[in-house]
Formats: sequence, structure tokens, C-alpha cells
Amino acid sequence: MPPVTMPGVVIGVDIGTTSTKANAYDTAGKQLASHLVGYPLNNPQPGYAEQDPQLILEAVFKSISMVAAELAVPVSGLAFCSAMHSLIGLDPAGDPITPSLTWADSRSTRQAERLRAVPSGLALHRRTGTPMHPMSPLPKLLWFAEQEPKLFESVTHWVGIKDWVLLRLCDTLVTDHSIASATGLLNIHRLEWDSEALAIAGITEEQLPRLVATTAVLPGLTPQAAAEIDLPQHTPVVVGAGDGPLANLGLGAVHPGMVACSIGTSGAMRVMVERPGVDPLGGVFCYALTEHRWAVGGAINNGGIVLKWAGAALAPDLGEHSEEDLVALAARAPAGSGGLIMLPYLHSERAPHWSALPRGAYVGLTHAHRREHLIRAAMEGVCQQLALVLSSVRAAGNEVHEVRASGGFARSGLWRQMLADVLGLPVSFPAGHEGSSFGAALLGMQALGLIPSIDVAADLVRIEETVRPDPAAAATYAALLPLFAELYDALVPAFTSMRRLAPGLPTDPDPSR
Repeated sequence: MPPVTMPGVVIGVDIGTTSTKANAYDTAGKQLASHLVGYPLNNPQPGYAEQDPQLILEAVFKSISMVAAELAVPVSGLAFCSAMHSLIGLDPAGDPITPSLTWADSRSTRQAERLRAVPSGLALHRRTGTPMHPMSPLPKLLWFAEQEPKLFESVTHWVGIKDWVLLRLCDTLVTDHSIASATGLLNIHRLEWDSEALAIAGITEEQLPRLVATTAVLPGLTPQAAAEIDLPQHTPVVVGAGDGPLANLGLGAVHPGMVACSIGTSGAMRVMVERPGVDPLGGVFCYALTEHRWAVGGAINNGGIVLKWAGAALAPDLGEHSEEDLVALAARAPAGSGGLIMLPYLHSERAPHWSALPRGAYVGLTHAHRREHLIRAAMEGVCQQLALVLSSVRAAGNEVHEVRASGGFARSGLWRQMLADVLGLPVSFPAGHEGSSFGAALLGMQALGLIPSIDVAADLVRIEETVRPDPAAAATYAALLPLFAELYDALVPAFTSMRRLAPGLPTDPDPSR
């Protein structure tokens, strides 16, 4: 029997790392309008990855107003989603005095490694759900305290990008449990700020936004914001959640045992559970969706970007936009790439090791290997890293019986089959939905009483294709995966030496030659 719904349209606003996308959906899950506005990710120094909050705010305003202008029906509400782990320092007037540091910012690598190295580091991870990694705001705060002490002391409030956007929209400073659970500062078992984490960071609870549920509804828009986005001032605004948990919701992976997997530039794998917790070794994160729904999983830094690197480094003759040709080339090599393994750590790595130390490596290279083997091994390495994340998800006590996947890689038949083969599980590919923004809209519909529960997501998402593992290829990958996992530990001493030596090594060609 179909879910009971009330008529209504909600705009899901997804504040991403390189763009904001607003999508309008009705309660049947139909997308009615969409608009995307991009903005730069700045890298002023090695390890820095920051953005101008004002440009993001302007993108939010423009994307919403463009979507609202396309709709022939009233907007029932706005619901928000954003990339996790961002950090902005505000002055007493609520204006940013720092850029927005994104999840990709690794300037706090040393601080994160110190936190990981002490016995209390794992306990803090288990209590906050957030690994001790430079992506997290906790080590970022330590970096500011140590490297920019005057600036650190002048900050009135520390917030994430969605918190600041909502402040400008609604004149209310709040953060939801989902975004807060990715800061390293929230006790996920009590849903309150963790006193030890705050002490380590050197900040007080008063310097953080007020905690609210992801379904909290803010009273409405400020007159200025209402005019900017051309919506009534009384339009309800649902605070929403982080992009990872909402991607599960947008894929319909809302029940225990259903894993959501995505491979875009980076990648991630998450399963919904009813109670918070991480595995004994701290290989996964645990982020909130609602009070009774938590996303357990891990993100990887190196997804589709590895294939892009392979094209530039190994097949420049194929041209700049050569993804299809690269995949066709990789398809000429056998499963397992003739015994060639690539550790795809071109941009260090996150799950399940949560270390900024590793670098990429090919292992097992022989004279018999050609570039098709190297390209295929790069693709296989991405899938094998996701298989390690899946192992950590299971180690946290979660059964996995279904995988739903999305992302740019899903356009490739080889990627689809390879993922199923490496995971050793059927992988389903939903059709049409925009993942996180659809998840935000669904959460908003529940908060506004337009749908009975976010559980309807599983019924609204249509599966386009299910790919089953090829038994021979799956057996090959199952045999290689333990070796892939062992290589990380074996190469840690080499990674450590390389980090020490790398600053003194030239990176550009000698212009005299």
C-alpha cells in the first residue's frame, strides 16, 4: 500500500564543496525544478582547502530563487544539507573572520596525529563518532590555537557552513545533531557537547551554536533573506543534516543492512543503524541522521579522481575528457590486473586508517604489464579500499545484505561490475534522484508533516539496475583483498620516510633540460 502523503513541495538545498544545488520535490518523490551554482575551492598553500563563506551564501540565495521562480505551486518549506566538517570563526556580529575550512583541508595533520597517538584518542573517537583526522574541526581548532593564537582568541563563535547560512537566512544560530556529530566535539551517546573534547580544543560551549534536532523547524526567513530568494517570510526552514547520512536517505538505504555507496571525486560507504557506535579499532565514523537513525561507515579521499589521474599520467594521448576511452582500455586487462595492485592514496586517505600519511603505490609491477593493467589496477584499488571500509562496517557489528550505489562512476558498466565483484555482493543502482538534496527534502517533509516518516524513501526510490558479482572475478578479488590490506601496514615506514624527505625533493622539471 503506498504511503499516505499530503500535497506539498519542499526545496532541498545541498551546500556542497564546489557548488550548491537546490532541487524541488513533491511528496511522491518527483523532481520539479533544479538549479546549481558553483564556487571555487581555494588552495592558497599546500594542505589548505578553503572557501569564501559569502560566495557560498550568494550561491544558496541564487539557487533557491531560481528554483522557486520555476515552480507553479507554493513552496511548503526549505530543508538543508551540507558537506560535513567545515569550520568558520565568527566575530560578535556573526561575520566570518576566517575562511570556511573544508573537510579536504589538511593543515592540522600534526594536531590530528597527536590526538590519534594518545590512548584517549580512540576513546574520544568512540564517544564523538568522529575519527581523529585533519578533516575534523577538532584538530582544526587546535591548529588555530597553536598557529594563529590572536585570531583564535578573537573568535566569538565557531560554526559550520550550514550553521552560518541558516544564521543569515533566519537570524538564528543553531547546529543540528548530524553536523555536530562530525565535529569531534559532540558526545553522540548523550547528544551534548563533550567536555573533554572542548577542553582539548580550548573553547567553551558558549562559543558553539545551540544544538537542535535535524528535523527542527526555524520560525521563518528574515525580511532581507525573503526578498533575496523571493519567498514569503513565513516559509518554514528545516535545519536538516549532513550530506553523508542524507545521501543514504536519498538512495532509500534507510533500513539496517542496506549500505549506501558513492563514488564521485572521492567515495563513501555508510549503513543506517538505530543506535550510535563505532568498531573496536575505530575504523568507521558514526554520524546522526535523526535521534534513532545513525550512519556508520567511512569516506575515502580517492575515488573517480584516481581515474582522472590515470588518464593524465598514463594516457594523455586520449585527451582531457577521456573517461570512456580509459575505461575501455582498462577492460582489456583481466580481473586482478595480472597481479598488479595499486594503493590509490594520491590524496592521502581517510577510512579505515584515518591517516594523512599514506601515498599512492603500485606493487607487483612486471615487464608484462601495460598501461591497461595500470589503469585497471587504479580502478580496482578504489573498489578495494571501499571493501576495507565495508569490512570495518561489519566489524562494528552490522550485517550487510544490500548495497545501493550512486555517483559519476555509475555511468560505467565496468565500474558497476567491478564494484559488485570486489564487494562480493549484488549492487543496486537507483534511478534519477539527486541523493543528498532529495534526502534533505524528505527529512523536511517529515518535519513539516507532509509524509508520515522518512521510511517512505525506500518506496520512492526506483532501482534502475542490480549488478551481481561474477563468481570468477569475485574469487580473484577475495584472494587479493587481504594482500591489499596488508600492504598499508607494510608501507607505513616508507610513507613516514617519504614525508620527511619529500619537502626537500624537486617537484618540477629542470627548465634547463
